[in-house]
Amino acid sequence: MIKKLITLLKLGRKVAKSDILNIISKFQEPPFIIKFLFKILSFSFSQKNKININHNEGERLSSSLESMGTTFIKLGQFLATRPDIIGDDLSKKLENLQDKLPPFPLNEAKKIIKNDLGEETYNSIINLSDPVAAASIAQVHKAQINDNGTIKDVAIKILRPNIKKIFNEEIDAMMLFAYLVESFLKKTKRLKLIEVVFLLKEITNLEMDLRFEAAAANEYAENTKNDVGFRVPQIYWNFTSENVMTLDWIDGISIRETEELKNRNFNTEKIAEDIIQNFLRHAVRDGFFHADMHQGNIFIDNNGHIVPIDFGIMGRLDKMSKRFLAEILFGFIQRDYYKVAEVHLIAGLVPKNVPIEDLAQALRSIGEPIFGQAVKDISGGKLLKQLFDVTEKFNMQTQPQLLMLQKTMVVVEGVARKLNPNTNIWTTSKPVLENWLKETKDPKTTINETIKNTSEVIKRLPEFPEIMDKANQALTFLANGQIPQNSSSYTALNNKKSEMVAFRNQSIIGLLVLVIFGLLVF
Repeated sequence: MIKKLITLLKLGRKVAKSDILNIISKFQEPPFIIKFLFKILSFSFSQKNKININHNEGERLSSSLESMGTTFIKLGQFLATRPDIIGDDLSKKLENLQDKLPPFPLNEAKKIIKNDLGEETYNSIINLSDPVAAASIAQVHKAQINDNGTIKDVAIKILRPNIKKIFNEEIDAMMLFAYLVESFLKKTKRLKLIEVVFLLKEITNLEMDLRFEAAAANEYAENTKNDVGFRVPQIYWNFTSENVMTLDWIDGISIRETEELKNRNFNTEKIAEDIIQNFLRHAVRDGFFHADMHQGNIFIDNNGHIVPIDFGIMGRLDKMSKRFLAEILFGFIQRDYYKVAEVHLIAGLVPKNVPIEDLAQALRSIGEPIFGQAVKDISGGKLLKQLFDVTEKFNMQTQPQLLMLQKTMVVVEGVARKLNPNTNIWTTSKPVLENWLKETKDPKTTINETIKNTSEVIKRLPEFPEIMDKANQALTFLANGQIPQNSSSYTALNNKKSEMVAFRNQSIIGLLVLVIFGLLVF
């Protein structure tokens, strides 16, 4: 515990010497005790870093977090999804936080591959390049492997050396800080700061086992193998471990390079439409979607196929949520507000005593103004946000997995609009939702779904059923934003709390002993 205190002091000094407190104070005034503590921790004889006055608060906040390393980058990304804790304004400022750090040396990467995969597998890797991209947790190299007699270009993702140890030491220190804040500032208990930090620890630790990301990519590939014009890179399990993940190298163009796509005669309007349709198809058909589909994570290969990368953040929807999503979006497209209200009541999302006419009228207040807008201003993601805001007034229970989908939908629509500013979200969405709703009403679907569910895990990943289970746990943490009470993680959280209470009690007893000893001696 003493080690945690020392780590906490080091982290506190990092934060205190940065510009973070000044920026946060513009959105939410911190308690006096926190400001006083930071004043002490920031004391230094050296000159402070100059603040770039040309940058806005969001850029300065992101820059400060990036400069403090992995733990703070991950904390910033996590808090960007929790406006309930830090407020909407601050949450939006953190949405553009970049996950980039300088790469670690090639010889370190080689050591990790050799230790994880073994000498023989390491020796079969050809032309391992210098890092081509580096983030806070891992970096990527280009290489070649011999896959059953065929030489293939691959991307090899490698975790940073000692990253788990560094992260866990720092996050445990942050948990101690959260405990101290809750102990001294009773009003903060409602924010459940200890749980928030612990949840970040659980999610990031699962992200630091690359087999989980590989399992997600494998499942995503299996779901989408028959989707025309869409391709998920293949995972090479013989070259994948806890610290190393190997998958197809993508020769293609990032969709942010709109002019280059046009120069190569790719139809950017069709690509924009396909990106939205594929996203919706994966959400309502499979209940499993890529939840980080920004421009840097989508490529167009030489055959014109959409190829997503980076499967660290995926979203899941259960059967009810899939049906709910499809029905409400299709209901809005048809402008059938009574039907949308009915879906809410049937699904038990609002109390049974809510008058359906009142709910339908509230929903009409969302839908009609949208249909009066220009095509370029209509957003399905923003519609869902307004829907959640309005239905909350009717005591609708929060659906975290739908909130995650709504946020992703906004990003996907933004990506599509950059390719084609006049993308019509409703016209594009309608056939996907219509077809899925028709299929789910087909009696054959029930039988087929039963057969599919029976063999699902074995079919998708026969070598690693336990990894798939853990990967699913990671996705549940991400989607729900909470730790299930019947999980081993919940037990671990309670153990951590007990440990901190014991430390507090021991500290008090130790202090009393010192006082008594002082009185007796002096």
